Parts: sequence; structure tokens; C-alpha cells
Amino acid sequence: MSRNLLSIADLTRDEIEELLDVTDSMVEVSGRNIPKVPALRGRTVVSLFYEDSTRTRLSFDAAAKRLSADTMSFAVSSSSVNKGESVRDTIETIEAMGIDAVVVRHRSSGVPAQIAGWTDAAVVNAGDGWHQHPTQALLDAYTIRSHRGSLEGLHIGIVGDVRHSRVARSDIEAFTTLGAHVTVVAPPTLLPPSLAPWQVDVSHDLDAVLDSLDVCYLLRIQQERMTEALIPSLREYTARYGLTSERADRLAPDALIMHPGPMNRGVEIAGEVADRPAAVITEQVANGVAVRMAVLFMLLGPGRHALPPLAASDERGRDDGPPERAPQDLDVPTADPVDPALSGTEA
Repeated sequence: MSRNLLSIADLTRDEIEELLDVTDSMVEVSGRNIPKVPALRGRTVVSLFYEDSTRTRLSFDAAAKRLSADTMSFAVSSSSVNKGESVRDTIETIEAMGIDAVVVRHRSSGVPAQIAGWTDAAVVNAGDGWHQHPTQALLDAYTIRSHRGSLEGLHIGIVGDVRHSRVARSDIEAFTTLGAHVTVVAPPTLLPPSLAPWQVDVSHDLDAVLDSLDVCYLLRIQQERMTEALIPSLREYTARYGLTSERADRLAPDALIMHPGPMNRGVEIAGEVADRPAAVITEQVANGVAVRMAVLFMLLGPGRHALPPLAASDERGRDDGPPERAPQDLDVPTADPVDPALSGTEA
């Protein structure tokens, strides 16, 4: 894995699968009474969000803290950006404070890649414009794998506003790399001008593909990104492309219903469908923390960048709960490919 994560295209199939394997151990860590390991103690991760976010921002913050990293958070509304400070000046100011990773979200495509050229810290793209959202794709792939064992041969339908969706672009790359067959379902006005780079099928009729889907992945209508009228009305969109109760009943019994959030209940998905057992939307959110733990660990963890090993004496009890066990007793599985640094022992 390279020093940054800017796009799913940065990862080979083996690297994606390794990240998902490491995520298995992070899920185990997150399920403990004290969900914390000292793998990134002494590291500093800064969140640089120029665009609103709830799930991604909070999950990256939780991921860093569960790995014992220090965190800093950048809020545009109370920063010098409002005084005219450029992105580059902001990065150089933050880097001068001593950081190891920058998690970046920006409304303009390509900004995380620019930042990667301005800093020696690892850069993680948390969403840039219509371009990419790689950790969302990884958590989506992990959620599907946890239910179906593998994505190989699965038929996944991505339904909705593909044109404006960085999630769709990242998901298509991740799912096809892992062997899935992807069909994008949308009206022509909500598709990109060209689908040439993608190995996908296209349908303008959701009812025609429902019966064959293993995963129905719904996208939000991003009205805030639309500069023209691309659909007649939300009511008409729902009538043709919304996952209503009647349509959900036609899915296979083991088919998954997914959504990256936030949902527009009653538009792309009916409220009662979002609450069905087949809808794994809250599970996606939970898996997001573990996947982002895996990403930060793979970018910054001991053994990846010749960091000194964490000694057992580094870990002590905490005042706000039962004393933590010594790192060598943390019971993180050490079977390949999980790095033993997760348990605080020598790599």
C-alpha cells in the first residue's frame, strides 16, 4: 500500500483484500469493553473537512482514538479560511504543528491529491467533489463480504444519482476489482456523460433488474449538486427508481439493501424498507470505524514505516474505567496478515 489513500485505483485487489482482512481484527477490537489498542500511540491525525459530514468525520475520529493516536479537528467555519487563507497555507500551518496523517474532505475534485504534494504526512481522501470516496467503498465491500463471504460473482445494482456520486465511482471500482458484476440503474440524465472507463452494465429500468440482484445499493438524490433540472420531480423519481415495499418484496431472500447515507426516506428508499433486517445501513456505519482503523493502521502502523516497536511498558491503566491489560495480553489475532503491532508487541 502506498503512503496515501486518494482513490480506490491506488489499490490492487490483493491490497483491498488485505485491508478487509485487517478490518476483521479491528471489528474485534471495537467489540471490547475498552475498545482501544496502542498501535498508533505518538501519532497525530488531523481531520481537514471543508464540507459538511457526520458519519465520515466522526468515524475517522473514533478510528484514530481507538488506535491511541492524538487527533486534531479543523472546522472551516471558525478557521482562517474565512480570512482568505489558502488550502496550501492551511496545510503548511498544520504540518508545522507536527502531524502524521491528514484526512481531507473537499467539495472540489483533486484537492486531496494536491495536498499530498504539499505535505510529508499521509493523506487520506474522505471525499472530493464528484471524484472519489475510497474508505466508503472499502466499508461497503467489507459489509457485503461479511454477509456473503466474497464479492466474486455477485450482482450488485447501484441505483440513483450516479452522475454526482463519488461513492458510486469508488464503489464501482472496488466491487468490480473484487469480482462483482455491477449494473448502474438511473435515468439517462443522472448518469455521467461517459461510462467508458467502467466495466458495468446500464439499465434505465429498476424493475427489470431487481429479481437478479444480490445487493441493491441506493444513492441519494444530490439536489445540492444539481445546477439544472435533471428529473421532473422527486415524486416521479420515486415512482420509477425508489425502493418501495413492493419492489423490496421482489428481491431475493438473502439480498442486501445498502445506502451510504444520509437517506431521503420516502424518495430513494421507503421508510419501512430502511428498517427491514435486509437493510444493513447502520451496519455500514459501524463497519466504517473498523475500516478506517485498518486504513490508518496500514498507513501509519509499526512495521509499515520503520517505526520503533511499542514496548509493553507503554500501556497503562486508565482513570475512567478498569485498568487496561498489557499490550501482549490484548488478544488481537496475530494470524497472517494481521500485524502483531495491533497488540502492542514487537513487529
